[in-house]
Amino acid sequence: MLLRGTRAGDSLSGMYALRHAVGTDPGLRREANEDSVYFSERLYAVADGMGGHAYGEVASSIAVAVLADLDVDTDDPLSALAGAAREIAIRLTDLAEENFDMRGMGTTLTALLWDGERFAVGHIGDSRCYLVRDGELTQLTRDHTMVQALVDDGRMAAEQAAEHPGRSMLMRALQAGSSHDADLFFHEVAAGDRYLICSDGLSDVVGPAEIGALLTAEPDGDLTVRALIDAANAGGGPDNITCVVVDVLPEGNASWLPQWLQG
Repeated sequence: MLLRGTRAGDSLSGMYALRHAVGTDPGLRREANEDSVYFSERLYAVADGMGGHAYGEVASSIAVAVLADLDVDTDDPLSALAGAAREIAIRLTDLAEENFDMRGMGTTLTALLWDGERFAVGHIGDSRCYLVRDGELTQLTRDHTMVQALVDDGRMAAEQAAEHPGRSMLMRALQAGSSHDADLFFHEVAAGDRYLICSDGLSDVVGPAEIGALLTAEPDGDLTVRALIDAANAGGGPDNITCVVVDVLPEGNASWLPQWLQG
C-alpha cells in the first residue's frame, strides 16, 4: 500500500528533542511509487529506486530494510552506515544473479542517523539532504550525477545543470555489482535546525529558493511536508515525491520555536 499524506512523531534524545514529519506521493505521471522511506526516533532515510518493471521499488525497499537494522545505539554510526551501504549492494547483486532482468536495478540512499548530539550522514545518488539554520537553506549533500560533475569541473553553470535533460543520470548509486562508496560525515546540530531529506521528485521540480521558502513558512512539519509535495505536483509531478522533515528542539521544550519561525 502506498503511503500518502504525512506522519509525524517526536523523540527525546540527549540534549535535544527531535520532531519528524514524513510524506510520500507517486506524483502525477507515475502509477507506481519506487521511493521508500524509513523513520524512527533516531534514523531517517529516503531511497529512490530505479530499474523498471517494479524492480526500483524492490531495490529501495531492500535499502530501507537493511537500514532498519541500524535503529539501535551504536558507538560508530558512520561505520554502521558504510556497512549498511555495502550490505545493500550485496543483496542487490545476489538478486541480480538469480534474475537476469534485475541486473539494472539500484537505488539512491540519503540517511540521517542520530547519536544523541549530532547526525551521522550517509549519502549516495541524487536524493538530497537540506538544512535550514537561522532561516538560511544549505544543501548538505552533493548529487552524484553527470551534470553535477560538470558543474564541479567548471564546465557547466549550476543554472544550466538544473535544466539539463540528463540531470538525473547517476554516476554513483547502490546497484547490483557496484562498488561505489557512500559519502559519510557527521553534522553538528543546533536547536532550531530543520532538516529535509527528499527524493529528486521534489528537488528536480521545485528550486532551492522555493524549497527554502516552504521550509521556513510553517512551524508544523506535517503541513510543511504537505506543502512541499503539493509544490512538486503543481510543477507537473513527473516523478515520485518523498520528503522527511526533522526539527531539532531543546530537550524538554517541544513547543519551542526558533526566532525565524516565530513570525
